[in-house]
Amino acid sequence: MKKNIIAMNASIMIGLGSILAAPSVYAESISDLEKQKESIQEKRSGVESNISDTEKKIDSLQDKQMTAEDQIAAIEAKIAESAKKIDAKNAEITQTKKEIEALKEEIKVLKERIAKRNEVLKERALSFQETGGDVNYLEVLFGSSSFGDLVDRVGAVATIAEADRDILKQHELDKKELEEKQKAVETKLASLEVAKAELLEIQKQQKQQKQEKDALVKKLKQQTEKHEHEKMGLEEEKANLAAQEKAIKSAISLEHQRLAELEAARKKAAAEAKKRAEQEAAQAAAQAASQASQATETKKQSTSSGYSAKSNSSSSSSPASSNVSQAPAVSSGTFTRPSAGYVSSTMGERWNKQHAGIDIAASGTVPVVAAADGVVSRSYFSSTYGNVVFVTHSISGQQWTTVYAHLSSRQVGEGAVVAKGQQVGIMGNTGHSYGQHLHFELHKGSWNYSKSNAVNPLNYIPN
Repeated sequence: MKKNIIAMNASIMIGLGSILAAPSVYAESISDLEKQKESIQEKRSGVESNISDTEKKIDSLQDKQMTAEDQIAAIEAKIAESAKKIDAKNAEITQTKKEIEALKEEIKVLKERIAKRNEVLKERALSFQETGGDVNYLEVLFGSSSFGDLVDRVGAVATIAEADRDILKQHELDKKELEEKQKAVETKLASLEVAKAELLEIQKQQKQQKQEKDALVKKLKQQTEKHEHEKMGLEEEKANLAAQEKAIKSAISLEHQRLAELEAARKKAAAEAKKRAEQEAAQAAAQAASQASQATETKKQSTSSGYSAKSNSSSSSSPASSNVSQAPAVSSGTFTRPSAGYVSSTMGERWNKQHAGIDIAASGTVPVVAAADGVVSRSYFSSTYGNVVFVTHSISGQQWTTVYAHLSSRQVGEGAVVAKGQQVGIMGNTGHSYGQHLHFELHKGSWNYSKSNAVNPLNYIPN
C-alpha cells in the first residue's frame, strides 16, 4: 500500500515538473516572435527607404520630362516660325516669278522695238552704201532755191542726223536695260531659292530635334511608369509588413496570455497535488491502523473508483466531429491542403512571368481553409489578387506566410487568430483571374513584392 502511494506521489510530481518546465518553452517562443517582429521592422525600414529612393527617381524623371517638354514647345515654336518664313519666301518667289512673266512681256516689246530700229538702221546703212553717205546731204543742200530754203534744208539735215544718233543711243540703252533686268530678276530668284533651301534645312533639323525630344519624353514616361509600378509594389509590401508586424504582436500577446494561463494552471495543479498528497497520506495512515475487514472494504471501493475513472476517461477522450463541408481532411504535417480540387497550374515560369504559387481548381462552392495555425495579417481586395487573405505563421521559431487569392468572399478579418483547417474564404474568380480557382502561395519568411521568399507549396502540403 505504501509503495502504491509513493508511486502515485511520484507520478504527480513528474506531471507537476512538466508543467513547471513549460513556461521556459513558451518564453523561448515569445523570444522567437520578438526576433521576428524586429526582423519585420527592419524590413519595413528598408522598404520605406526604397520607396523614398523610388520617389526621388520619379521626381527626377518628371523634372527631366518637364524640361524636355519645354524644349519641345520651344522647338515647335521655332518650327512654326520657320514655316512662316518659308511661306514668306514662297510668296516672294511667286511674286518674283510673276515679275519675270511681266518682264517677259516687256522684253517682247523691247525686242519688237529693237527689230524695228534694226530695220531703220539697215535702211540707213543701205542708203549710205548706195550714195556714199554725206553726198545725199550735199545734194539736199545744193538743191535749195533760195537762202531761206537753204536754211530750212540745213535744219532738216541736222534733225535727221540727230534722229539717227538717238535711235542708236536708245537702241543701246534698251539692250542694256534688258540685260540688267534679266540679270536682276535671275539674281533675285536664285537668292530666294537659296534662302528657301536654307530655311527648309533649318526646319528639317528642328523637326529632327523634336523627334529626338519626343523619343526622350516617351522613354522618360516609360521609366516613370516603371518606377511608379515599383513604388506601388513597395507600398503594398510595406502594408503587408505592417500587417505582419501587427499579427506578430497579436501572437506575442496570445503567448503571454497562454503563459499566464499556464502559470495559473501550474499553481492550481500544485495546490491540488499538495492537498491530494495530504489526503492520501491521512487515508494511508487510517487504512494501516484499521482492521482486515476495513482493508477489504477499502479494496472494493478502490476497484469501483478505478472503473468509474476509466469510464469517465473513455467518455472524455471521444473525438469531436469535424464539420468542414467539401474541405479536405486536415493532415498531420506542418501544413494541410488549403482546398479541394486539382492542381491546374504549378509554380514556375508562366506567360513570361514567375508564377509564385500553385493554382487549385474546382467547381461549385468550395471552402478554403488555413494551411496552418496563425494570425490573419491582411484581408482585403487587391486589383491583381482579388479577394485575398494573408496569414502569418510562427512554426518552430520560423516565420511563414500563406496567401489565399481570387476568393469569391473572405470570412476572416485582419488580426483574427485561425486554426489549421479553419475556413478563411470561398474559392472564386476575382482580380486578375481566368476561371474559378484558388491561387495559393507559401513564403518562408515575410511576403515581399519580388516574392523572393516563395517556396513550392507542393513540397509542403499533401497532394
